[in-house]
Amino acid sequence: MSTDSRPVRVGILGMGTVGQGTVRVLLRNAEEITRRVGRDLRVVHAAVRSPQRLQGLDFPGRVSVDPWAVVRDSEVDVLVEVMGGTGLARELILAAIDSGKHVVTANKALLAEHGNEIFAAAQRRGVMVAFEAAVAGAIPIIKAIREGLAGNRIHWLAGIINGTSNYILTQMFREGWSFAEALAKAQELGYAEADPALDVDGGDAAHKITLMASIAFGIPVDFAHCHVEGIRSLQGEDVHYAAELGYRIKLLGIARRRDDGVELRVHPTLIPQDHLLAHVEGPFNAVLADSDAAGQSLYYGRGAGGDPTASAVVADLVDVARTMTADPSNRVPHLAFQADALSPLPLLPMAEVESAYYLRIQAENRAGVLAQLATILAEYQISIEALVQRERPGAASVPIVLLLHRCREGDLEQAIARIEALPVVTAAVLRLRVESLDEG
Repeated sequence: MSTDSRPVRVGILGMGTVGQGTVRVLLRNAEEITRRVGRDLRVVHAAVRSPQRLQGLDFPGRVSVDPWAVVRDSEVDVLVEVMGGTGLARELILAAIDSGKHVVTANKALLAEHGNEIFAAAQRRGVMVAFEAAVAGAIPIIKAIREGLAGNRIHWLAGIINGTSNYILTQMFREGWSFAEALAKAQELGYAEADPALDVDGGDAAHKITLMASIAFGIPVDFAHCHVEGIRSLQGEDVHYAAELGYRIKLLGIARRRDDGVELRVHPTLIPQDHLLAHVEGPFNAVLADSDAAGQSLYYGRGAGGDPTASAVVADLVDVARTMTADPSNRVPHLAFQADALSPLPLLPMAEVESAYYLRIQAENRAGVLAQLATILAEYQISIEALVQRERPGAASVPIVLLLHRCREGDLEQAIARIEALPVVTAAVLRLRVESLDEG
């Protein structure tokens, strides 16, 4: 057993909210961390574009404006990357790995798009890449899936993993706001960026569910084939129609193992209003895992922010410090399964997904329209479970809301194309998927 008591020397790329939060947590909890690790974790070098940002922070190490200076610093044992981006960050991390440095990153986009390359490089060099902070902030979901459920066959994961979108949907439900009003408030509160596309169009959640699927099912990272839909097309009436039908709308990331492959998808989803996930409000995150031995387990907490994400970064640093002297073959694999045992299960196209569905169809206000819709759906063996239609005297067109029983998405796509071609249908059909999230 190693008795190495030398400090673990940390370099940080990026001293924004998360980088500074990491330094504060390390300083504030230094005694507790040392008791857990048996060694000090000491920040010795950081790269920050504008050093004046560090005013007021009791920073203990050297500061550089050039991130390469930190990567090439021979005194750095572990590199923390919280600068973001997928171009320069990739080059810096690969260079750090090549020089024998361990890496901790919160960069979900980088790992979702280049994770296979980065993990393979780390495997060859015998170093670790830890990324708990890349998914769901302070929630230790990577460790839970990779280690806590290691004895299980995981059936599926479903997660509210983007706080911005969840805040917007919460306000649309609670306050009756439009999407635009809720987004503006999210930006005012700092939950949404000036350009909110990555959050509200589903990309951020897709990065996260891609990484979780790889760990859950032992498959290579494959972000390119993740189906992604955001929440921009939702209207306040959809939120209220869903509630009337007994559902809440949430942006879910879903990964499901099937005999013929894996479903990997992000989209707005109706879930039963009495389900635990339906009550995850505001900027909070939650992930539900369903597995054979453990059944369902729910992981809930703050999914973003300086201190919550810093908590996950420091947890990764603790893990790295504890095992950096261990034989690489005895460490927990990056993607939970041994690198040579990853299974190339195909990611299934959305046409092969089966779900229940919510449709909002804008149609002319005349008799016989519903009969035309039902006839088309019946031709594809799609049955209607529930209907909501409001009388609007004098209106030229009215929304017809249908809740459909489970069917194959490819069949529904054909039916929707037929419906949209009807002269009485005046706008594109809004389709949302419905998930019961039952066990098994």
